[in-house]
Amino acid sequence: MMSQVDLYLDAAERTNTRRSYASAIRHFEIEWHGLLPATIDSIARYLAEHAESLSLNTLKHRLAALSRWHQEHGFPDPTKAAKIRQVLKGIRALHPAQEKRAKPLELDILQQTSDWLVQATAGAVVRGDAGSALRHTRDRALALLGFWRGFRSDELASLCIEFIEIKPGEGMTCYLPRSKGDRQLEGRKFSCPALSRLCPVEAVEDWLALSKLKDGPLFRKIDRWGHLSETGLLPGSIIPMLRQFLAQAGIADAEAFSSHSLRRGFAQWAGSSGWDIRELMTYVGWRDIKAAMRYLDGIDVGLKARFEQGLDRALPEPAKQTPQLPAIPEVAQTIIEVSIQLSSFNGSSRKEASALRDMLDTGLARFQAQQVDSDHGLYQLSIPTPSADILDDHLYALLDELHRIADAKECFLEAVCRDPSSGKHWD
Repeated sequence: MMSQVDLYLDAAERTNTRRSYASAIRHFEIEWHGLLPATIDSIARYLAEHAESLSLNTLKHRLAALSRWHQEHGFPDPTKAAKIRQVLKGIRALHPAQEKRAKPLELDILQQTSDWLVQATAGAVVRGDAGSALRHTRDRALALLGFWRGFRSDELASLCIEFIEIKPGEGMTCYLPRSKGDRQLEGRKFSCPALSRLCPVEAVEDWLALSKLKDGPLFRKIDRWGHLSETGLLPGSIIPMLRQFLAQAGIADAEAFSSHSLRRGFAQWAGSSGWDIRELMTYVGWRDIKAAMRYLDGIDVGLKARFEQGLDRALPEPAKQTPQLPAIPEVAQTIIEVSIQLSSFNGSSRKEASALRDMLDTGLARFQAQQVDSDHGLYQLSIPTPSADILDDHLYALLDELHRIADAKECFLEAVCRDPSSGKHWD
């Protein structure tokens, strides 16, 4: 059992750091067959043998893990030897490598993506597709907040609703109890003003209103039926999510972007908008200017004016004209009849009624179900049908959901979907 001392020692270090250090030690000890405690010569050989296959930053990370291991176990630290420093210097000279950086997500890309997500949300609402509406609204809030606050993926994944304060029309503050740059675990407040365009505050408000979330993680996984997960997104899931909605919005080379692209994009925009470097570093949270961090944590008129100045330069607002999104294309609808027959395992009519009620409130409600024959349990659905494959997907997913509800309520279910115009059946 973990002691109280061990508990606090464990809490003092970020989970990602513990995992990455443990992985580095496994690589040295198990994959390379190195012995611990290590000698200066063995570590020098380890570096030399991996100089071509691993980046210099990765090698430095491995050294940091080995240094930690020796310190924690009471052994002299061989990684601090002059020979090790010289080996690293030689690797840097013989294997120069340009640092890979995330492609910055520039403001015009953010504008195009935001417009597409707004349009896609409206289309999903028209079709009655609650899952897609939730997903697009969440993605827009994540992209806008991630950009204007220069958040990393781990910070976006760590945001909790109870630590967010919104003042409509003014701005919002987000408190993170711990983050990568917060070495003393003091917690940090991040503020962001409400903007006239591409507003992160409005986007987060829209997400909270649609999702009806009151506490817990701000950004969560959404399944294909529109059900929200109880837990937050994993930091590693944000990159594929970002690339997916950028590609859907028509952004070229979407695979070249990462979650760090939001941070780099904001930094480039701020630099070109006249921000002083010290002010930018303070706002983003880079560690070199810790003493000045608190001066920009508050939402004030001066900070808002600087945001608006940069917006005016990059995206001039048409005079007295509200931008109009392109018309949402109509999606063909197919009328489907679904027959539902329920019988409980023990003959309980109450369980049958409860199962039917759950079916009507979830899957059937998504397709505007109308009862056409109460005696035979017949309902009429309106299914969005851009293609035959999507119609099949909708109906098989619906049948899966109906059977899941029936099983949970301890009922047998006979359900058949039928297209009255073609006679095609799904069961």
